[in-house]
Amino acid sequence: MTLPKSFYTQLFAALLAGLALRLFFIWHFPSVTGDTAYYEELARNWLYHGVYGFYFDGRLDPSDIRAPGYPAFLAAVYSVAGPSRSAVLIAQAFLDLITCVLTAMLAARLAEGLPGTARNRVTIAALWLAVLCPFTANFTAVPLTEVLATLLTTLALLIFLLPSAYHLDKIHDSAGPMRSVRSWLLGGMVVGLGTLVRPETPLLLVAVVAVYWLRWWRPVYWKTLALATLWMTVGLALPLAPWAARNAHTLGRVQFLAPRYAERFGVRMPTGFYAWTKTWMFRSRDAYLFTWKLPHAPIALSDVPPYAYDAADEYRQVAALLERYNYEHGMSALTDQAFANLARERGSRHPFRTYLWIPIERTAVMWLTPRISLLPYSGKIWPPGDAWHNNSADLAVTVGFTLLNFLYVGMALLGARHWRTSPGIAMIVASILIRTAFLTQLQTCEPRYVLECFPALLALGALAWSGRNKDLNASSASWQLESERVDSRV
Repeated sequence: MTLPKSFYTQLFAALLAGLALRLFFIWHFPSVTGDTAYYEELARNWLYHGVYGFYFDGRLDPSDIRAPGYPAFLAAVYSVAGPSRSAVLIAQAFLDLITCVLTAMLAARLAEGLPGTARNRVTIAALWLAVLCPFTANFTAVPLTEVLATLLTTLALLIFLLPSAYHLDKIHDSAGPMRSVRSWLLGGMVVGLGTLVRPETPLLLVAVVAVYWLRWWRPVYWKTLALATLWMTVGLALPLAPWAARNAHTLGRVQFLAPRYAERFGVRMPTGFYAWTKTWMFRSRDAYLFTWKLPHAPIALSDVPPYAYDAADEYRQVAALLERYNYEHGMSALTDQAFANLARERGSRHPFRTYLWIPIERTAVMWLTPRISLLPYSGKIWPPGDAWHNNSADLAVTVGFTLLNFLYVGMALLGARHWRTSPGIAMIVASILIRTAFLTQLQTCEPRYVLECFPALLALGALAWSGRNKDLNASSASWQLESERVDSRV
């Protein structure tokens, strides 16, 4: 992929500015979460004791409740710098800068058909948007999977947009087959590595395969499409195979992915309670008041919001179940089943609300949010007069980050409007939609779950900097014309 010369003249300044922003967050707002301790313990036990697992009852037992991708990264940093959290955060800052460069390359690929000056603007805009994005930069200041998962997701998407991977007619050329197979296999392997970091990463492969098949759905391509799908799947399986073999040998069961609820084998999970919360929960704060209180922390009845029940009788039923949970200091099978029955009743009474409106609300929360969960700000805006009087800085940051997030999403929507004729845009849109739809079905709703989509989102947004609308139309027409020439040759 050829990048414009002006890109390289600005690369150093952009990376320097991006590094300064990330070090600012690391220095002033370092953070930890509940998951941080799990990953760090796994890394230490793996590196220093040779066992990938946790201590239970004074004994170090192998475990599979977390996939080994991020602990492997931590262990690599520890092997060089010792068990230093600061070293991990700095390493993440540099990884995120690599993602910024990949974002610019992704935008350059999307702008392939634009005139030279317009393509230059898009590429440079994507670079600066990426390095100065506070949402991705902020997550370098916390030991979590997001930075590494975002890097691998962006790299995989870029590979699948290479001409050797996407233009299936190349498989008929003398040099084409091996070049295409290498791209499909490599892309699948990167997705596999990403799966070892975040278990939902294979959704990207679902989006890629779906766009491939929809774009090239002709009998003449069916064999090639099957071949592409096969090699992507093989690539996905290769990094996961050692993990599954380790689990089969050490734990006596084949486990390719981390368990859905990150639970120990044989532990019963409160799936009925989760089903009940999915009928009303859309705010991320409710996860801390309800979901994350399990298995033993008490849940206050006063925290139950009005939209969690439809009538007084239902409220009394919820109150009785929560009182039983608090009394028993845990979620018994009987109580969990009662919550499951309540979830079914709510779903049957209001299927539109449960299966459509709540997911839409969750989507809005994940995408249209100030993204300050790692920062010491409340995120409260209403009523604005009281918020300004109580803490003007808090309100200013919240409003500023909210408007910035709206700006990113709005720019991406402008760039995505030609998705029908641009396969690159279609692939990004499909990956974002599929991932978002899946995430709305989890037991909680957290804005950080869509952070892996932000480089692709910013690459789309950079297309808004192409200048005139006819330039973007020309780019889409170029993709379409190239596809028509391919079809005519076939």
